[in-house]
Amino acid sequence: MKKSFYVVGFFTFFVLGIGAMFEFLTWPYRGVIVFIGFLLLNFGMIPMYFYQKYQQVKS
Repeated sequence: MKKSFYVVGFFTFFVLGIGAMFEFLTWPYRGVIVFIGFLLLNFGMIPMYFYQKYQQVKS
């Protein structure tokens, strides 16, 4: 579980970084990339983080 958390975290922040670069350079599809990055953050990273914390408290 911890390894998948790191993989999803890397991919999320990579996509957000690319989206930020597109945003600064005003390239096309920048809004879509940033939106995908925030979706990954909200539905990938945050639930995985709280699930890991729940498992630590449970055990």
